[in-house]
Amino acid sequence: MAETGIRKDKVNMSGKRKEKASVLSQREIAPDIYDMWIATDMATEAKAGQFIGVYTNNPANLLPRPISICEVDRERKALRLVYRIAGKGTAEFAGWQPGQEVLLLGVLGNGFPINEGKGKKAVLMGGGIGIPPMLQLARELSEAGSDVTVITGYRDSRLFLKEDLEKYGKVYVATEDGSVGTKGNVLTVMEKEQIDADVIMACGPMPMLRAIKAYAREKQIAAYISLEERMACGVGACLGCVCKTTHKDAHSHVNNARICTDGPVFDARAVSYTHLRAHET
Repeated sequence: MAETGIRKDKVNMSGKRKEKASVLSQREIAPDIYDMWIATDMATEAKAGQFIGVYTNNPANLLPRPISICEVDRERKALRLVYRIAGKGTAEFAGWQPGQEVLLLGVLGNGFPINEGKGKKAVLMGGGIGIPPMLQLARELSEAGSDVTVITGYRDSRLFLKEDLEKYGKVYVATEDGSVGTKGNVLTVMEKEQIDADVIMACGPMPMLRAIKAYAREKQIAAYISLEERMACGVGACLGCVCKTTHKDAHSHVNNARICTDGPVFDARAVSYTHLRAHET
């Protein structure tokens, strides 16, 4: 397959805004991994693969923490966020109680291209905290008539969100310690189970995404990957989450794209191996 440029079907970013919301529920579903529902009007426009910025209540923290959208409930106008405690900000979020008022920025980023998987064999791959975005994606693809298969990669037997994902397709599990499912990673499962795919959509750590890019290129399968990256502003102003690409930006004439606005979902062919290797740790 020939290399390609940045996707042109990005979600319109003109609607991003700050909005007060409230916590509906919160629970720990695995060690340091929390499941929180938030009531917000942003649920009426949110799509699989997008994220929101969540502000802490500490006035010293001026920038929001980016958290991917796990599930959307449009009827209740609620978003489900499944996140891992990674610092002081997310540690504060884990202590929030139902009824607490919070401030959000969103909806941010472009989502997965559902039309690219419509009516096709779509294989979703999620690794670690890259698993939550696969839930809304599985739902949207299932509703679009896709044949959905989900491969999830965990460290051990604590299989958060597995039952939720099983509502929308066949789920295979890989664990690093071999305690459940296949010992190895998501591509180990792909090859062991001889799973066919018309399109792959994935989110997870950089080594996993680099391997998926290589696999998709070898097998000539379309692949879309959501990059996990530290972000500051979330709206493309600070250039703190630049991604190396295989094409030159039309305006800057350099091989860069901003993950928060041009991504986080990219056609895998557009992301350079240099970027994926440099961010493996």
